[in-house]
Amino acid sequence: MRPTPYVASLRVYEPIDSFAISDQVRWNQIKITESTGYEEEIRALKRTIIPDAFIARNDGAHIIDNDGMRFVAPWSTARRVWAALEDFKSSLPSSVIPLFIPPSTEEAIREKVEGIENKVSHILTETWMIPPRWFALFDPEERLSGANNGIPFTIARTELALAKKRCINALMAVRKAFGPGPVEEDVIQLLNWLNVFDPRSIVELDYGGLAIYLDRFLRESGEDGINADSSIEDVHRSIAGLGAGDGAMAGEGYERLVTRWRQVSSIEQAM
Repeated sequence: MRPTPYVASLRVYEPIDSFAISDQVRWNQIKITESTGYEEEIRALKRTIIPDAFIARNDGAHIIDNDGMRFVAPWSTARRVWAALEDFKSSLPSSVIPLFIPPSTEEAIREKVEGIENKVSHILTETWMIPPRWFALFDPEERLSGANNGIPFTIARTELALAKKRCINALMAVRKAFGPGPVEEDVIQLLNWLNVFDPRSIVELDYGGLAIYLDRFLRESGEDGINADSSIEDVHRSIAGLGAGDGAMAGEGYERLVTRWRQVSSIEQAM
């Protein structure tokens, strides 16, 4: 079992030469075989006990090699912690926030973000589900599913230029079907995020530990586990239906997707 089996990630890997020299030196020392995903999750768990642990250490990064070039997705820990903190605070009355987050901890995170990490995070995360718009960035042929030491996984990777093209296509379809609104805004925000990075970058969707639960539900339904997942196909079918004004097609793809992932997200309430 993964340390945080309820988290899925969307990552952008930029060419290592797009970073500062000091970062290039540090990240060139990371072996391509190192389990950076596992290390990131372990540190995340430790931070639930020692909230300021990330402040005193160099941040890590995920590394991949493609055509002889090294690509890097920095963890951007402080930036992501700050974003999560802001989301959490927005769900609480201001009077009770200090009971959950000591002012000293909040100030330490703020100083880290403002003093060091002034860029957009290379990693977006979601718990217990994967936003449909993330699937829209990939084609089924770019997906790799299977099992590593008996643990199911799914990863999809594509070029940034292709991801942006597909995101724009999804935006046009959503805009045509629904007009201005929250669905359109979510896709616009995703496109704006992609536009920040080096055009040579690689985009990756990692189901993380959610692949374990999805595999279980698919097998219980008589299917071939994680290899039977058709989330990317379902989203593309839904987008095609929206673009063509075919509500039945759009609804069919979306219903298949939602039905599948609703089972995964239901585990959160069961725990």
